[in-house]
Amino acid sequence: MSFSSDVKVELVKQFSKSKHCQVAELAAMIMQEGLYFESENPMLMEKYATLMKRAFAIDIDKPLNEAERKRIMEAIQSLYLEKMCCKRAFIRGAFLASGSMSDPNKAYHFEIVCRTPEQAQRLQELMAEFETEPKIVERKNHYVVYLKDGSQIVDMLNVMEAYVSLMNLENVRIIKEMRNSVNRQVNCETANINKTVNAAVKQIADIELIRDTIGFDNLPAPLREMAQVRLEHREAPLKDLGAYLNPPVGKSGINHRLRKLAALAEDLR
Repeated sequence: MSFSSDVKVELVKQFSKSKHCQVAELAAMIMQEGLYFESENPMLMEKYATLMKRAFAIDIDKPLNEAERKRIMEAIQSLYLEKMCCKRAFIRGAFLASGSMSDPNKAYHFEIVCRTPEQAQRLQELMAEFETEPKIVERKNHYVVYLKDGSQIVDMLNVMEAYVSLMNLENVRIIKEMRNSVNRQVNCETANINKTVNAAVKQIADIELIRDTIGFDNLPAPLREMAQVRLEHREAPLKDLGAYLNPPVGKSGINHRLRKLAALAEDLR
């Protein structure tokens, strides 16, 4: 099964104990898909039937009569989501009815498809109350409320009480972050190596220019020694070059002498 399916399998087993939360979850499902809710997922249909029985004492195996339809619609239309538990249940119901998630190994994407812009806006406002920043986009005459931030999707799984899926997603995020950290470190080290190599190549080119034009004998003793040591140890890093001088010189001293040699080579050019 897909990650999205795994989340729904977990959520269909999640039942609120309070009747007001059951009505809230059921209301979201009906708002998304209509009163005669249908799904290819038998577990979801079973949950819908259970919620109808618990919230309204209605058996959906029998055709709804006019009084039952009126009672359900009045309850939904008068629904006021004040408690946080009801808001959680409503979001869970909306996701079960028309939500989906991408495989987090490939991308972070959480969405719920709404039939009207009003439904999308209401859902967006509810999700925002849980410190997420959902966006809305129109797609094929529908309105999609979505999240693309991994940490916010984790928060939304927590809101819907999909705790197993939450931990699975967190494990994926940890592995991804470790890989990204290693890649950044490798890239940084590679860049530093390239920088060091390019600097050494430039230093040697400057020194060879000085040698082939005015010669080392015309250089002050510290620069002459520096030039000779650099040519003898072409691949040595700066911190090691100082040890070859007599007396030894620190890295800042090495930098100072190489800058003077570079300036002289620039003048000669």
